[in-house]
Amino acid sequence: MAYLIGIDASTTATKALLVDERGAIVAVAASEYDFQTPHPLWSEQDAALWWNGTVASIRRVLADSGIDPAAVVGVGLTGQMHGLVLMADAASDAAGEVLRPSILWNDQRTASQCDEIRARFGKSDRLGKRELVRITGNDALTGFTAPKILWVEENEPEIYRRIHKILLPKDYVRYRLTGDYATDRADAGGTLLVELATRDWSPAVVAALGIRPEWLPPTHEGTQITGVVSAAAAEATGLRAGTPVVGGGGDQAAGAVGVGAVEEGIVALSLGTSGVVFASADSPIYEPEGRLHTFPHALAGKWHLMGVMLSAAGSLRWYRETLAPGVAYDDLLAPAAAIPAGSDGLLFLPYLTGERTPHPDPLARGAFIGLTVRHSQPHLTRAVLEGVAFGLRDSFELMKSAGLSAIRQVRVSGGGARSPLWRQILADVLGSELVTVNTTEGAAYGAALLAGVGAGLWPDGETACRETVRVTGSTTPDAGAAAVYERMYGVYRGLYPALRGSFERLA
Repeated sequence: MAYLIGIDASTTATKALLVDERGAIVAVAASEYDFQTPHPLWSEQDAALWWNGTVASIRRVLADSGIDPAAVVGVGLTGQMHGLVLMADAASDAAGEVLRPSILWNDQRTASQCDEIRARFGKSDRLGKRELVRITGNDALTGFTAPKILWVEENEPEIYRRIHKILLPKDYVRYRLTGDYATDRADAGGTLLVELATRDWSPAVVAALGIRPEWLPPTHEGTQITGVVSAAAAEATGLRAGTPVVGGGGDQAAGAVGVGAVEEGIVALSLGTSGVVFASADSPIYEPEGRLHTFPHALAGKWHLMGVMLSAAGSLRWYRETLAPGVAYDDLLAPAAAIPAGSDGLLFLPYLTGERTPHPDPLARGAFIGLTVRHSQPHLTRAVLEGVAFGLRDSFELMKSAGLSAIRQVRVSGGGARSPLWRQILADVLGSELVTVNTTEGAAYGAALLAGVGAGLWPDGETACRETVRVTGSTTPDAGAAAVYERMYGVYRGLYPALRGSFERLA
């Protein structure tokens, strides 16, 4: 039996997942850690945490499974996207060391640098944004890597002068595993430095931002072998020296592979604290205003569009903790099933922590709209579920307007997907079949499948997904409820524009 390991270096833990050649999960281990917020809007993490977590988690899955490490034929990498890892100048005594804590994806310090990036691509903010989106598929956002580089240049010039390589979080783990500098094209897309059409670093963007091309590592497709486990890493982890390490992908791309969203028309919907809509595309299409993210996919010749809402299942958690503390979720949702679709004219805006897609507005606020004395708590509960579904539909509508082909199936995962009522509401609002699948380990599982393709266990990613990912349940739209939601969605879409000015004044 051959085995694969998927490594996921996330913001809160590094997970190792051991998978056999049939795609069955053999062992899983995670090593938790924290991140720091030394100043308002800042979010940083010590890169050593990812490597220490990788070592501990690999050793644990090898020990728990009892397999011979020589049977591991490939390692796949995934992890949090957008983080900035700066490696020391090769000419210095500190060569190969990290120059400062990594600036993470959720760091918000770079608003002025985003404005500066747009300014370098157009005479106005709007023109600069459209040109940037045309090249990269994305607007300049504070979470991305490029504005973080400009921030270091402006605020920490002594560190900027010592840069030898710029890496992403999981690629620091790769460096420690193999001694090689490399990245995959899906994760690289989240830096804002990749040309969407060529799937490689953009000479125009790199030059405009004053970044030295030699700072950027070579890019690879997610299934390509980028190096092998070094003798030092083998001693640390217990793996066999020479074990291949593949490109892998950022957590969203790898997670989509993990649920089989690798074909156009199949969409992955993650219903966690935040909500992510991920659609594979066969060509580099993008939303002209940059309201969706568009990156290369982890599979060669494929791209993806992605929309993110900030409070999906997080909205339901807030609602329960605030208005029904101590009530079990099942007990809270059961009465809502008896309320008709549309909650008798009650709507909920799920902007409890601001919003990203389709309204990149940190000042957006949550609201119940349409309350009357006829509404009971079950109405409010159902309105929360419906409001989140409407917010997720916004991403679907943007994808359709960008040119994505017809959506034939939505593969749902995350804590919110455990609710049959919420799954039915989503199917009715989206007008699409909603299915659950047998894989629940997300990005780490996708990284393991990518490693399997690189190791030759499957000829390509599509085959790997077909042979390992199986549909376990299906929810189809109800025509009557879908018609009600179509009318209600029109009202929902008009609420943010009507209330935006009020949100700004309240903030």
